Amino acid sequence: MPLMSAEPFPFASLTNPAIDDAQGLMRGAARVLASFGLAAIPEFSLPCGRRADLMALGPKGELVIVEVKSGVADFRADGKWPEYFDWCDRYFFAVSERFPRTLLPEHTGLIIADAFGGAIVRESPVNRLAPARRKSITLRFARTAAERAMRLDRLP
Repeated sequence: MPLMSAEPFPFASLTNPAIDDAQGLMRGAARVLASFGLAAIPEFSLPCGRRADLMALGPKGELVIVEVKSGVADFRADGKWPEYFDWCDRYFFAVSERFPRTLLPEHTGLIIADAFGGAIVRESPVNRLAPARRKSITLRFARTAAERAMRLDRLP
């Protein structure tokens, strides 16, 4: 199934056609993770003060971070992504089909996505977290998900 339609850049931002819709890419990447049994939440705050675009928890407790890049300028302006390796077992970039893949480091996973789904085109190396850190992050993930669910329930 092709990720792009016949339109030139169907998921480009209306205000800046040089970048893609980051929210759409995030949604597509989350759907890819879900297809592998991982539950993802967006904008997850890490203990180091950084915020991962997507953090996912797998059925065996594996922790995955996905960093969404909406364009080349977004990637080049962001030098903080290597700090995320200490907080997950696997790390992926999620980009659109038109993003130049050669810019992305080979030692990370790669998801090609659009607003409706995507595919893992390069697996991430596995770097197991220490048990104490895994427990800490898993508890943070659970509390974050529960707090967000409670906020949704309070809507009139």
